[in-house]
Amino acid sequence: MSTLPAAVLDRIPHLPDSPGVYLWRDADGTVLYVGKAKRLRSRVRSYVNVEALESIRTIALMRQVAAVDTILVPSEAHALILEANLIKEYKPRFNISLRDDKSYPHIKVTVHEPFPRVYVTRRLVNDGSRYFGPYTDVAQMRRALNVVKRIFTVRSCNYDLPKVAPERPCLDYHIGRCKAPCVLLQTQAEYATMIDEVILFLEGKTAEVRRRVRQRMELAAESLDFESAAALRDALQHLERMEEPTVVQVIEGGDRDVIGYARDGDDACVALMRIRGGRLLAREHQLLGNLSEETDGAVLAAYLVGSYLQLEDRAKELYAPFDFDDHELIAESLGKTSVLIPQRGPKRELIDLAEQNARHLLEEALLEGDETEERAADPVYELQRQLGLQRLPRALVCFDISHAQGTDTVASCVWFQNGRPFRAEYRKFKVKTVVGVDDFAAMREVVERYFRRRIDEAKRIPDLVVIDGGKGQLGAAQEALAALGLAELPIISLAKREEEIFVPGHAESIRLPRRATGLRMLQQARDEAHRFAITYQRLRRAKRTVTSELLQIPGVGAARRRQLLQAFGSLEGVRAAGVDAIAALPGFSAKSAQRILDTLHGRAPTVAASNGTSGNATTASEPSSGGEDSIS
Repeated sequence: MSTLPAAVLDRIPHLPDSPGVYLWRDADGTVLYVGKAKRLRSRVRSYVNVEALESIRTIALMRQVAAVDTILVPSEAHALILEANLIKEYKPRFNISLRDDKSYPHIKVTVHEPFPRVYVTRRLVNDGSRYFGPYTDVAQMRRALNVVKRIFTVRSCNYDLPKVAPERPCLDYHIGRCKAPCVLLQTQAEYATMIDEVILFLEGKTAEVRRRVRQRMELAAESLDFESAAALRDALQHLERMEEPTVVQVIEGGDRDVIGYARDGDDACVALMRIRGGRLLAREHQLLGNLSEETDGAVLAAYLVGSYLQLEDRAKELYAPFDFDDHELIAESLGKTSVLIPQRGPKRELIDLAEQNARHLLEEALLEGDETEERAADPVYELQRQLGLQRLPRALVCFDISHAQGTDTVASCVWFQNGRPFRAEYRKFKVKTVVGVDDFAAMREVVERYFRRRIDEAKRIPDLVVIDGGKGQLGAAQEALAALGLAELPIISLAKREEEIFVPGHAESIRLPRRATGLRMLQQARDEAHRFAITYQRLRRAKRTVTSELLQIPGVGAARRRQLLQAFGSLEGVRAAGVDAIAALPGFSAKSAQRILDTLHGRAPTVAASNGTSGNATTASEPSSGGEDSIS
């Protein structure tokens, strides 16, 4: 049996099955425990059944839990590092106390020195150096560092070059591990170019480095220097397995706030990730609503003014995902906090991580809202209110046109009654007066034919007409209604690309909230009309393709075509059948079978003697036994 609150239990099924960190909190919001997970949903779900838990500490923890927070990260290694950072920050009572504050190792490149060094360090100092990491697999990192030094001949000495230098090169120079910049056998410019390549490699751009190593390995093998070739082969394998630097912990710049943004229609979420001292310490978020006519720039500006400006602990740098309204004014109000909009590199990776969290939080909020809000609202009433219709659209029809590159043009009309499909009133049409691609003319013809027949048969006229398309299709359908005296009948069109609703007499389109039940009903009707039309169009095209050659055979009508296709399965089956097989069918003779095969194979029909005509043969001038049907 679970002691977790219902709110927590309801959230668990909607958690993502991706790497991340979870934080158990009590009723006061205090963090009780921080844990990492390869799959958040599965890990959090494992706490549900308290009776199955073996640890007394865990049972005591779950009895105090009131809420859970989750933070998504790119990989399990990132989760490991973030977990350590959050434990140091919050010091949760149920986590193991880490007495030694040893951090994960980094690779440091002293780019501020004339002849930079590359080495491993656990001490992060903002001295202008470049840091790569942290790394969770120390042994693999050191092997990779040795590969880097072997490929790039980076110096391993600690001399303050060029101020302090030895009198002669060390052993590394003689074994090819260094080009001796200490005694000026390598210029500072050449050394700087090599360091640039080292940095590119550590940033993950390894394709060029692998190409160079492979080239050296092949040259060594051609020179019969198999020992060097084997070493380079091992180096190449290490390059393939090298762990990429993480974006969870960075040192350049120290403190910064990172904004992630996600939006779904008129709902949005802004996630704020706080990085202090190069460590991700916290994630906050703000939900925003009623955004149906607001731009993303305006929404982000509203968050910055309404929430971020009110914070006392703001970092020196703020990373925003895109530009926003009143940028200069807001930047001036932020004071010492500078606003950056990164486009690429590690800074952009931080924004991507924040946006991933924002999307997760927004989806979670929307799911929770769907479960708690009143869902019994009738979409028919909502559509009447949102479109300002005088009459309740209990019955609506939706038209769609379908063709195959201008041929086999057909149309469909589906009927929705009280928001649900009413298939007894579905209709399909062959477009008769339009040649080629002209959706407007086809729509005009079909709407006119449909409503003329309903008027003639005194059948019910629907309350609303929906057209699949834009202003052009809407105008054509409106002309057809006006010609029939139905100009007052409400009609709209739904354009699929932006889900815009066009209404006659309105220059601007109407955009309903994405989660509006009225819009969903219109989308369902539009999709159903499209499905019905394209199914009929494909059936027509297939029928025309299969029967086109059989239509050219004299004396073979619709009944005999059906008989041939039923017996042999396809046109190819008829073509492959022999004279005897076809003649064995009721109503066929050897002569008619021969004529069919000659026509299908492109041969001139065989002329038989008059006295050899079978009694049941059918000549070219005679009607078939089944009569000629009109071919649709």
